[in-house]
Amino acid sequence: MQGLFDEKTDPPSAEENTPNSPLADRLRPKKLADIVGQDHLVGAEGTIGRMVSAGKLSSIILWGPPGTGKTSLARLLADQTELHFKAISAVFSGVADLKKVFAEAEMRLQSGKATLLFVDEIHRFNRSQQDSFLPYVEKGIVILVGATTENPSFELNAALLSRAQVLILNRLDAAALGLLLDRAEALENKPLPLTADAREALIASADGDGRFLLNQAETLFALDIPNPLDPPQLAKILHRRMAVYDKDREGHYNLISALHKAMRGSDPQASLYYLARMLVAGEEPLYLLRRIVRFASEDIGLADPQALMQALAAKQAFEFLGSPEGELAIVQACLYCATAPKSNAAYKAQKAAWKSAKSTGSLMPPQNILNAPTALMKDIGYGKGYSYDHESDDGFSGDNYWPDDMQPEHFYQPVDRGFEHKIRERLDYWETLRAEKTG
Repeated sequence: MQGLFDEKTDPPSAEENTPNSPLADRLRPKKLADIVGQDHLVGAEGTIGRMVSAGKLSSIILWGPPGTGKTSLARLLADQTELHFKAISAVFSGVADLKKVFAEAEMRLQSGKATLLFVDEIHRFNRSQQDSFLPYVEKGIVILVGATTENPSFELNAALLSRAQVLILNRLDAAALGLLLDRAEALENKPLPLTADAREALIASADGDGRFLLNQAETLFALDIPNPLDPPQLAKILHRRMAVYDKDREGHYNLISALHKAMRGSDPQASLYYLARMLVAGEEPLYLLRRIVRFASEDIGLADPQALMQALAAKQAFEFLGSPEGELAIVQACLYCATAPKSNAAYKAQKAAWKSAKSTGSLMPPQNILNAPTALMKDIGYGKGYSYDHESDDGFSGDNYWPDDMQPEHFYQPVDRGFEHKIRERLDYWETLRAEKTG
């Protein structure tokens, strides 16, 4: 994958911009062929490439990280399909603004000109505002192009999604970002004052965001730097950028899912990486601890009973020490869980037992294991025939504990890993004794 501008095309001219325009604006692509980071969309076989070739554009939602070209793509789509381009932002627009836009689009259509309505951050519109788009999209009064950094399936109405195609823009990789810097240097007619290592560090700091990279490059161009900067010198000039992370949105769920699956997959290195990603980005440590405690029961269980104790001890240690000292306890619990033998037998047993309990209703346990605190209860048979296991051979009576109208079930099936291997041996032993005593 490459970047926003095709390697085989000349950098776009800056003639349409003033010298004071931001570098990112002066480097905006002037035609779809200039966009390369999203070739899976704009190439000849891509969805947008096919739409433009056919001359028929349908409503779409552009979903992708910041700085990947969503706004530029929308503008170019309008140019390529000869549609009137109207842009609004969901941050600054309300119902009155939408009504005005729709009325203007309807009048424009009567004169033979269709409208491409670009809605930046469309996920910020509430459900009612999103519904207001539906009749105008259905009638073709506007071709809607929405841009969002959030998962549309979480943030947009199902009715709106059914009328628009979701297209995913890729995060720009190192080669793409490097090409952007090449374009910037060509436009400014001078190289960035960076060593090769510092150039790589600058690209890494962008985290796939082309606009951020160009803004940083513009700062460097504006400075009078006589000698190329190395990475430490670059770090002193430019502020470190925090990782893109929203604690209550998709980035949050993606990383916690990755952490959980890495621990389940017994990869302590990847587990520690995702734990670090979340903590460095400002995740609440107690949230991570709750998830690790849950993991200790769900994915380890009795294969290693110490895992739950380690997780709870980490919570106690963190609450006692605070941050950052207490974060080492979280690391310890994470690594313990990632390296422990795995079993979801307890988790599966819970689901099976809950399902059985709901389906069997209020079946009475057998009378022999019921207490008889009153004479009446004793007279009708409560507790009659109960065998006290400690008085039996082997400390095991082999009695039936299931309701009379229900067949015994086997919810818990321990695996042959870790401590559960010993538990399986015990269960097999008791089953053999039960067969002997009841046979």
